[in-house]
Amino acid sequence: MTIATVVYEVNGNSYNLTYDSSSQTWKATITAPSASSGMNNSGSGPGVPAICDGLGYYPGKITVTDTAGNTTVIQTSDTGQLAENLRLYVKETTKPTCSITSPTNGAYLKTSTPTITFAVSDAGSGVNPSACYIKIDSGSYTAVTPVNGVCTYTPSALADGPHTIECYCVDYDGNESVHASASITVDITPPTLNVTSPADGSITNVASCTVAGTTNDVTSDPVTLTVKLNSGSPVAVTVNNDGTFSTTISLAEGSNTIVIKATDAAGQSTTVTRTVTLDTQAPSISAISATPNPVNVSSSFVLEVTVTDA
Repeated sequence: MTIATVVYEVNGNSYNLTYDSSSQTWKATITAPSASSGMNNSGSGPGVPAICDGLGYYPGKITVTDTAGNTTVIQTSDTGQLAENLRLYVKETTKPTCSITSPTNGAYLKTSTPTITFAVSDAGSGVNPSACYIKIDSGSYTAVTPVNGVCTYTPSALADGPHTIECYCVDYDGNESVHASASITVDITPPTLNVTSPADGSITNVASCTVAGTTNDVTSDPVTLTVKLNSGSPVAVTVNNDGTFSTTISLAEGSNTIVIKATDAAGQSTTVTRTVTLDTQAPSISAISATPNPVNVSSSFVLEVTVTDA
């Protein structure tokens, strides 16, 4: 008997193979399914037929029929090398995506151990959870396992200053995402603040008071500065390029509390408090007496003055 038909079934479609006399084999040129066979390598996913769900390959079936009507069937559920050869592995070529969600690019952080998160996704074969990586600066890549598409990583304590985060992921078909990166600055040191005027505890009869000094932050310049007088609102004061600042305030009669606060770009702050008393009331003389009065020449007398000051 001779072979009548050779039929290949895959992904719900049937294909009739044609005999090739030169190779003495039955052949067909078939377009592969449009979806990867490895969506997450398990579980169902969008665009993945249930026929290959969880297998990592498309199962196939070959039915050979001779002219007498006898058939031979081999399918991937059988055992043996021929059954294994029917497994159709389909790979996508679309790269997965990876993006850093926190901290944002350019962020100033006042912690040396920030929580870093980056999102990974792939609509084809799925992100390989064992192939998501992150590195800080020029260090080595560290694998991070995603949870619901989000990778979370906390580095060892970072030094004050700028740092670079870089991450990427790979899908089950071996496609590597574009590397995502972000630049951050760690600053756990508050700015310096030196108030040269006014002196703490000083007393004056001039209401106009100059608040001056210097401030600086090596890591997170520029520094912003405010001055708050008594129960008033903080008022912004310009800090010059060399770190000096100066402003004039009007004191209230009596004790005044002046709060000077310097804040760097990371939110670290340093506060200096000065107390200055304004006294514009002249002293009052209520009594003057000389005893004895009159006094003999070249003799002593006692002068007494009664003075009060508010």
